[in-house]
Amino acid sequence: MSQLVILTPEEQQVRLDRIRSIMADAGVDAMIISDNANTFYLTGRVFSGYIYIPAKGDPAYFVRRPVELSGSNVHYIRKPEEMAGYTTGGNITLGIELDVTPYSTVMRLKAIYPEADIVNASPIMRRARAVKTHCEQNLMRQSGLKHEHVYRMVPRLYKAGMTDLELQVEIERLSRLEGCLGQFRISGDTMEIYMGNLLVGDNADSPTPYDFAMGGAGLNPSLPVGANGTLIRPGNTVMVDMNGDYTGYMTDMTRTFRLGTIDPLAVKAHQLSIDICHRIEETAKPGTPAKDLYFIAEHMAEEAGLHKYFMGHRQKAGFIGHGLGIEINEMPVIAPRSKDILAEGNAMAIEPKFVIPGTGAVGIENTYLIMADRAECITNAPQELVSLD
Repeated sequence: MSQLVILTPEEQQVRLDRIRSIMADAGVDAMIISDNANTFYLTGRVFSGYIYIPAKGDPAYFVRRPVELSGSNVHYIRKPEEMAGYTTGGNITLGIELDVTPYSTVMRLKAIYPEADIVNASPIMRRARAVKTHCEQNLMRQSGLKHEHVYRMVPRLYKAGMTDLELQVEIERLSRLEGCLGQFRISGDTMEIYMGNLLVGDNADSPTPYDFAMGGAGLNPSLPVGANGTLIRPGNTVMVDMNGDYTGYMTDMTRTFRLGTIDPLAVKAHQLSIDICHRIEETAKPGTPAKDLYFIAEHMAEEAGLHKYFMGHRQKAGFIGHGLGIEINEMPVIAPRSKDILAEGNAMAIEPKFVIPGTGAVGIENTYLIMADRAECITNAPQELVSLD
């Protein structure tokens, strides 16, 4: 038998206390959690079933799979209706993850608790997970170190005559051998990707339906993003934005490589991306409005005369950064209309990128932890344009 909850009691309590504080602010008496990312956050593992979190008292765990999990308040069930005998119903405000729970499941849960006022628990969990505990921060630092090691090896993986796909496969192979889980966990249905994005030349200018900073045509209309079989030629840039999930907590890092001599405009834009990241790193402290970071980047791009290439050329992204952790798209959102305010413990990726027609994408992306008095960069591979020659 294995313990269901594999977080330390102290770590789990910190997370529960934060969730319950937000529940109290929202007037929520209890929540039912089933999303994999939230289940992992609450227990340290993924299982099929539900977690019932009352405002007071111990959570209850209702498991369908796997078998042989044990611990306090663990109950095996075949169907959600069996939860009724172990939980409090009546006239309560009950949170369900309405952003991600299937409609049919929501209807079944409503039938179990017919007198409850059902509200959306998804924003509560997003707010709770946005502030990382010390344990979570350390897991992200570990991912960052592995991620960095892989990126330092990229020039050794390149062989003359490679396509973007062939180089990406080699990076994926090394990443997996270094311990990358392969899981690229994303909330919602606006993004899909496999292991990350590698863009060569004008493929970086191909619009995509997904809400990523960069696009790419992809290999098939069923997944229209990323590498499309482009041959890496002299004068091209190679932007590498690959999976950094080594611990269940992701880092996000982009580095750009070049083959031969590239357009001076691309060199200028790449240096500007580095400069933007440094300026934001100096500015990003608790209490800073997230939208201010976007305007810093936009203003610097305008001053440099590079705004037409900023965050895309044919199709532009509406943000320059995002929160991340268990999922790649968490709070805070670094965008012009964001209402998020940076808080100590936030983790965010900053990715000011440019697309130069005829050359490709340039720029970097770093992951930062917001500390009490500074932003700590945890993705420290070389930032300059690295030659593949």
